[in-house]
Amino acid sequence: MKIYFKMIVVAALMSLGFVSCNNKESKSELAIAEGDSVEKISEEKEEKLDMKIRDGKLIKGYGIGDEAIDFNLKDVDGKMVSMSDYKDAKGFVVIFTCNTCPFAVASEKRIVALDKKYKALGFPVIAVNPNDPNVQPDDTYELMQEKAKEAGFTFPYLYDANDKVYAAYGATKTPHVYLLQKSNEKLIVKYIGAIDDNVRNASAVKETFLANAIDALLEGKEIEKKETKAIGCSIKV
Repeated sequence: MKIYFKMIVVAALMSLGFVSCNNKESKSELAIAEGDSVEKISEEKEEKLDMKIRDGKLIKGYGIGDEAIDFNLKDVDGKMVSMSDYKDAKGFVVIFTCNTCPFAVASEKRIVALDKKYKALGFPVIAVNPNDPNVQPDDTYELMQEKAKEAGFTFPYLYDANDKVYAAYGATKTPHVYLLQKSNEKLIVKYIGAIDDNVRNASAVKETFLANAIDALLEGKEIEKKETKAIGCSIKV
């Protein structure tokens, strides 16, 4: 009955253009379109598929103004980290990233610089690796530990072992940014998207979307660009 229901859901999504199937691939795979990316999710991972499709609808994650959930994930030093640990924070820069995606690697120094600047101002960076190491072997916990050390990460680099946090947020790329602001003990999404306008080349950046958004919050102003397109590698689950 469960598989039959999914067949109905997928058929409905195909009619709306959300799902496409490739005859060259295994019949056990489904292609779920998210923005300009396509994630292949096998029926062996039904739990993850259920997180994407609920009541016949494709789940897109958070939008601007939504309340974000906290999480409790393991850092590369073995400690569990939650946003509730940061009692004095005004908000957070949550970045979904990974070890080897060229876009993520090209962003590492920028992420470190953002953390060094804005952590002292109340907006620390928290990085989360959403990739399943069974699908992407370069993203094991042990290799995350090596990456954090080699890249000089000044922020927590967390392991999303159950692949649930990225899905709740709606992240589809590495890197993918969510800027949160504390408001009456709630975490409100204020900006979603890219760090800046040139993920490939830091020296060619003309507009710093994320920094501009944080500066606006610190100054009590409205964020001009609340959402941009995240450019990077598709999350591997």
